[in-house]
Amino acid sequence: MIKRCKIVFIGAGSMSFGLSMLRHLFSTLELAGSTLTLVDHDAQSLARMAELAHVLNAASGSGFTIEHTTERRSALDGAGFVINAAAIDRLRLWKLDFEIPRKYGIRHTLGENGGPGGLFFTLRTLPLVFDIVRDMEERCPQALFIDFSNPENRIVLALGRYSRIRTIGLCHGLFMSRDDVARILDMPPAEVAVWGAGAQSFPVACSHPPAPYRRRSLSTSSERDMRYDPSFAPLTRRLFHAFGLWPTCSDEHLGELLAYRWEAGEKGYDFARDEMDREKLRSTIDAVLSGGEVPTEWRTASGERGAAVIAGAMRDERRVIESGIVYNQGAIPNLPDDAAAEAPVMIDPAGIHPVSLGPLPDAIAKLLLAQVNVQQLAVEAAVRASKEIALQALLIDPVVNSATAASNLLEELWEANRQYIRPCI
Repeated sequence: MIKRCKIVFIGAGSMSFGLSMLRHLFSTLELAGSTLTLVDHDAQSLARMAELAHVLNAASGSGFTIEHTTERRSALDGAGFVINAAAIDRLRLWKLDFEIPRKYGIRHTLGENGGPGGLFFTLRTLPLVFDIVRDMEERCPQALFIDFSNPENRIVLALGRYSRIRTIGLCHGLFMSRDDVARILDMPPAEVAVWGAGAQSFPVACSHPPAPYRRRSLSTSSERDMRYDPSFAPLTRRLFHAFGLWPTCSDEHLGELLAYRWEAGEKGYDFARDEMDREKLRSTIDAVLSGGEVPTEWRTASGERGAAVIAGAMRDERRVIESGIVYNQGAIPNLPDDAAAEAPVMIDPAGIHPVSLGPLPDAIAKLLLAQVNVQQLAVEAAVRASKEIALQALLIDPVVNSATAASNLLEELWEANRQYIRPCI
């Protein structure tokens, strides 16, 4: 029996992620015939992606009913699943998140999921997320909230604490690590299975090849690669040799969580390259919307796991995905229950069920605990719109090496984000 559902995609005006999610939804046979409602505050970008959705839907033959609207609340009526990819003035504010701390001597990498940048992503994003889930509590209280927006750990933690809406965060970083491990082992990525365990942007446990072979092979191959390509994941490999598990998902993201993270590079996000890529994608979309041929890769799954989660929750069968970000509650026994954890998850019509891989190695758990504490304070600062708690979150963050710098950057970034910071509870 075919089951159909209503999927609401918030932030659908994003070209890159919007395309990625459309590809995955339309190539998932179990979802054929469902309703997809695209939502974005930018009417022009939304109309563009809705037009693309109609083209890809027709090309795939998946038979979706496509809707689009700027009215989020009405869109949520009857939804079974809500995908969130919304962000607030993302690139402009992200630049400030990186540049202002650097001006005060804070050495960091991306400034997105950790450090001062991660704090201000949290402060401005959580009010928007809570607006969405409060509407869900009224309009579709049984729906599953699937988050792709950063900072995912903090969003999942906040909703675990303060909302009854079922939530999972999904990040493709795990598969970036799979590709890195496959490169080192000189194996096809499809032959390397991975399971996430820890927190977003931290460790990965590889389940194939078998552990003894893996540890020996990764160690010798890693040393060989280090000599011939010192630019390839040097920080990640140092941590692998020190702690025994391969961290995810790149030196830049991994580096956001560590006091010595600047050793992974201090250039920040490549905004110029991002704009070039967006322009290229915009041109390709224009060509398709003008009647050009749909690129072959757009007719296949993109690798995101959102559609797999939805299909698993709809069908009367259990489906396991490699990792999801969930409210911990014992999934990782040696991290606090009141934390966001990354773990494999089983999905069925009854909900999301984390699969525990047991406790993390003690040293890794202790390394992660430093970030758990920062995330907990950052969430409290955001939901209460408290500058006092925000300062406390900065002062316990491993990357912040000066109380004076913390106070100065707090004042400047708070002012830049003032219009978005407000209490959530």
